Amino acid sequence: MRQHLALQTLVVIIDGSVVGRGCVALMMHVAYKGRALPLVWQGRKGKQGHCPEDMPRTLVEQLHALIPPGAQVVLLGDGACDGTQLQQKVQEYDWSYVVRTGSHSTVEWEGERFRCETGAACIKPGTLVALNDVRVTEEAYGPLMLLCCWAKGSKDPLYLLTNMEAADAACRLDAKRFCLETFFSDQKNRGFHLHQSPLSDPTRLTRLLMAACLAYLWIIYLGALCEQDGWVSDVALLYRTHGDKSNRYP
Repeated sequence: MRQHLALQTLVVIIDGSVVGRGCVALMMHVAYKGRALPLVWQGRKGKQGHCPEDMPRTLVEQLHALIPPGAQVVLLGDGACDGTQLQQKVQEYDWSYVVRTGSHSTVEWEGERFRCETGAACIKPGTLVALNDVRVTEEAYGPLMLLCCWAKGSKDPLYLLTNMEAADAACRLDAKRFCLETFFSDQKNRGFHLHQSPLSDPTRLTRLLMAACLAYLWIIYLGALCEQDGWVSDVALLYRTHGDKSNRYP
């Protein structure tokens, strides 16, 4: 599976989710055909939000051991993994990244320091502003590209930091984060209800996630086989032909 996926650019998404009682799981997924397939994860005590910088860095190291040599990887992250340690580790592996940051984050550009929201102060929906050679945090980490992108229909603009050269490509890749919603809903309300588990030990929750993720991958694999063999269309045709009559006894 890894060798097959690595034939194209791997889009990897990192995000956290509430699991168990008073715990959060930080997970990394690969985007594949509109779905997020889980690869590595780690549980911790606490609430959903910003996580310690060593957690995403450790997950990236674990993921690197699974990625075939020479594969092109793009990492997508959000504010929960905001920090230069993650970016440094990704840069070390010669990967690309597009990570979201908060409007309050401070950046330095052309000798001036300002908050990200300042860069979007005069833009309107449907506008993209790209600032090159930006440095972030007190460490002045960079140079990076800061993107202030305000999609039409969105309430507020997004602020992205990336080491990619093309601003439009970075924004298009960030849009792939939506496939996480399907995974998390399948793991929670529509599936395994992991957020209602009484477990509160991160180690035990990590093992529970292993079983749930393997089951999730197996279900997707079976669905792909059905689609490949034409079973999905056959079942849909059967339902349309018989309707609720299929539930009646002769």
